[in-house]
Amino acid sequence: MNFQEGEILYFDKPLTWTSFAVVNKIRYQLCKKLNQKKLKVGHAGTLDPLATGVMILCTGKATKLIDQLQSHTKEYVAEIKLGATTPSYDLEKEIDAYYPTDHITREMVENVLQQFVGTIEQIPPAFSACKVDGKHAYDLARNGKEVALKPRTLVIDEIELLNCELPQIAIRVVCSKGTYIRALARDIGEALQSGAHLTALRRTRVGNVNVNNCMKVEEFEQWLNQQEITTNKDKEN
Repeated sequence: MNFQEGEILYFDKPLTWTSFAVVNKIRYQLCKKLNQKKLKVGHAGTLDPLATGVMILCTGKATKLIDQLQSHTKEYVAEIKLGATTPSYDLEKEIDAYYPTDHITREMVENVLQQFVGTIEQIPPAFSACKVDGKHAYDLARNGKEVALKPRTLVIDEIELLNCELPQIAIRVVCSKGTYIRALARDIGEALQSGAHLTALRRTRVGNVNVNNCMKVEEFEQWLNQQEITTNKDKEN
């Protein structure tokens, strides 16, 4: 393997880790193994700290493929709590409002979910990596500033109701790049004339890469030690 020329690595991002932290950890291990100070490492698609699952990392010249990899269809399994909202649309922030759920039935949930299949407009969360005047929206939101984000056009190919134990539901979503599942949870809650927020999120697939084929971050050092590694210096010799 030649990490300078470029390799693509697949990880199962751990809970509470930022995407940046995963990149830093892997870059550190690679630089240590290669005995060099710098190496280009980037990820193809951010995952929130409270999300787990498929995260694709590119090294060296393979970082040029990031845009292409980001455009692949993604699949998620999400757990959503109906009847309550949070400012971040997930568990990062405390509940800020409660709503009735007694009127909601499984049939209602199934009907509402189908309303989101196809090409839709979605307003991203204020607590997101979207840029506003050159700054990340989440930095502005965490500083208590108003964040006005424009709707984005995206495609949801499939939504499947996996579990319905009201007020908790679990769904599987297959969608395009740029879909915020937290924002989808918000919109599902509103469509059910209630509120909702995400309680768990797992990215199970990106393109053809399944989470079952991904490496754990803590396994990487041992895996790396088992690889036959070449460097550009070796090639010159």
